[in-house]
Amino acid sequence: MDLITPEYGLFVWQVVVLFVLIFLLTKFAWKPVMKAVGEREASINDALASAERAKEEMANLKADNEKLLQQARAERDEMLKEAQDMKKSIISEATEDANEKSERILEKAQITIQSEKKQALLEIKSQVAELSVQIAETVVKKQLDDKKEQMTLVNKMLDDVKLN
Repeated sequence: MDLITPEYGLFVWQVVVLFVLIFLLTKFAWKPVMKAVGEREASINDALASAERAKEEMANLKADNEKLLQQARAERDEMLKEAQDMKKSIISEATEDANEKSERILEKAQITIQSEKKQALLEIKSQVAELSVQIAETVVKKQLDDKKEQMTLVNKMLDDVKLN
């Protein structure tokens, strides 16, 4: 059996071709490949840095949004407080105004009542004076001697007269 005997000449040529190929690859292909790999690594690093900056910017925006939200809530609370104060103020002013108007109406009513009361008293006095004069006239006309008869006559006349 014949084992495959190595041919040393072919082996040498293969080694030479391998070294030439390695030399050519390092001279012409290795640098562009390494340059592309370096550029790719740089772009990946830039992308990672951009992502980190974006992450930080998002965190800053989130913090700013939280601050704005807190400010908006504070402003809303302040506006609600002002609205409540304004409501209380308007209600108290309206109550005071209504009280003043009712007091003025009561005062006018009391003045009117007093005036009508005085007028009624004057009318009553006038009627009493007229009745007194009529009674006196009748008494004088009759010229009664008896006091009892005079009182009966006065009472009868008072019954006949009706007061308004």
